[in-house]
Amino acid sequence: MLDAFSQHPPHPYFGTQDGQLLVGGRKVSAIADDVGRTPFYVYDRAVMTRKVHELRTALPSGIEIHYAMKANPMPAVVRHFCGIVDGIDVASAGEMDVALAAGMRPDLVSFAGPGKTPAELERAVAAGIVINMESELEMRRIADIALRTGREPRVAVRVNPDFELKTSGMKMAGGPKQFGVDAERVPDLLHELASLPLEFWGFHIYSGSQNLRPDIISDAQRKTVALAIELARSAPTPVQLLNLGGGFGIPYFPGDAPLDLAPIGESLRSLLPTIHAALPQATVVLELGRYLVGESGVYVCRVLDKKISRGHVFLITDGGLHHNLAASGNFGQVIRKNYPVLIANRIGHGPRVNASVVGPLCTPLDLLADRMDLAEAEVGDLVAVFQSGAYGLTASPVAFLSHAAPSELVL
Repeated sequence: MLDAFSQHPPHPYFGTQDGQLLVGGRKVSAIADDVGRTPFYVYDRAVMTRKVHELRTALPSGIEIHYAMKANPMPAVVRHFCGIVDGIDVASAGEMDVALAAGMRPDLVSFAGPGKTPAELERAVAAGIVINMESELEMRRIADIALRTGREPRVAVRVNPDFELKTSGMKMAGGPKQFGVDAERVPDLLHELASLPLEFWGFHIYSGSQNLRPDIISDAQRKTVALAIELARSAPTPVQLLNLGGGFGIPYFPGDAPLDLAPIGESLRSLLPTIHAALPQATVVLELGRYLVGESGVYVCRVLDKKISRGHVFLITDGGLHHNLAASGNFGQVIRKNYPVLIANRIGHGPRVNASVVGPLCTPLDLLADRMDLAEAEVGDLVAVFQSGAYGLTASPVAFLSHAAPSELVL
């Protein structure tokens, strides 16, 4: 299968016009003029909607889709997802505030994270959202809040299974992990929970992220269902929620093929009768962040200088790792690879050159494209970094060297 960026137009979700990249149907130079400065992130609502539609088409009915907003917590992005998904998963009280302000019902918001502060737990209980408990101590803290306030918080158990999502970008389960409660300890936790003023809601079992292998994802989902059914035997009340996690990846690098959803949908379709028989009251959820928003975003910066050092061309821009750490290769990559990058106002014509795109920072790590085949650019041209909708601005060291933060907009 060809990789996602081997065809023209240069990206499967964006077009071109008059040699310029189109985002949200607009030329990138016009967007830059409206923003008034570079760098900036621009996110396309139509791409987000299309990703959700592709999922709903491929998956069996009855599977709910939740947006994991840690991937991109920009309020306008979250508001858009609130209208097209079934729930929002947050990882801090700050994200919870954004989700609720965006209009998501509290009972459709869940809160995960291994280090929730007592103050965050207080706010979560007061808001009435589902809390994914990550330890026995956290459970007791929530119970103490319930006793003091007279509330009965709705809680789920985040489980650290004894298997992992193989070939994942980040492995979130299997072996010793800071995430969740080890599966073998969950029955004792559930026994204690039965005596506490807490409403047991279900299980959250998240194994890993950024996976492009449908067979691996389906295998992990089958193991997750089997584990949930086993643990449910110790539950004080019927399971109402089974969060299978996510892990769906997007293509970033040459040779990456888009994730084939069809086999995952077929596997889930075959699993649903088993789930319904064993857990008849359970809502089945897929929690996805990167897959929903990652391909909707483009990071745009401007060429400030062009220099040749010992025969190699460097395009020096006003963007860099302080705004887009992931694209620089410093956010989980073991061996650095280039994100898809192009000269956004010189598409499809003119000479090409092997060049590196770097930022203004005083570190050799500030590298957006390393020896890539690019259109020959000049000072003032615009550089676009695709696949920048997830873990972009908020996952970057924006304060590094005190440069201004980039703008963000949604079209």
